Amino acid sequence: MNFLAHIYLSGENSNVMVGNFIGDFVKGRNLVDQFDPEIAMGIELHRSIDDYTDHHPVVRESKLRLRPKYRHYSPVIVDVYYDHFLSKYWSNYHDEPLLEFSVRTYKTLESYRDVLPYGVSQLLPYMIKANWLLNYGTFDGIAQALNGMSRRSRYDSRMDESLAELREHYDAFKGEFEEFFPDLVTHCKDFLAMEDKNHLH
Repeated sequence: MNFLAHIYLSGENSNVMVGNFIGDFVKGRNLVDQFDPEIAMGIELHRSIDDYTDHHPVVRESKLRLRPKYRHYSPVIVDVYYDHFLSKYWSNYHDEPLLEFSVRTYKTLESYRDVLPYGVSQLLPYMIKANWLLNYGTFDGIAQALNGMSRRSRYDSRMDESLAELREHYDAFKGEFEEFFPDLVTHCKDFLAMEDKNHLH
């Protein structure tokens, strides 16, 4: 999943959310040596989300539709598509309007600047300025996200062309997201409940 989903799936704990947000930028296993325990939990949650998503049969259907053209970039593109559906249909998943949720999230992330890895601290100002979390819900916002990822990829990923497939197969991708996402929400709630239980003992 991409940034919006990772943030949403963290629940109300700011430390967990920050850990989940920076998960892609943190290497290694000794997380508690590097971070506050709850931030470390968020990084572990991020990894669990990625692993669960990678192995889900419904997500596999989305990836297979893209694989002939985009090959190993297909999972990355599907992550962005799914953030689009979460952003566009946000009110189905959260009571707080997405604009307010986004502003609150950016303020929280800025307040953790001293723990953000270098890559995240470089990315955050662009994210806030263009309000990625809100604009994922538009085709223009998704196009910008895919173009940026294409520019940053080491090889010719053609991710910048993949808005065409989203438009062409919109209902199919949307249906797969709507089938998959409740499973992921349940997985994350179970993960966090288990982690809380482990930390109490």
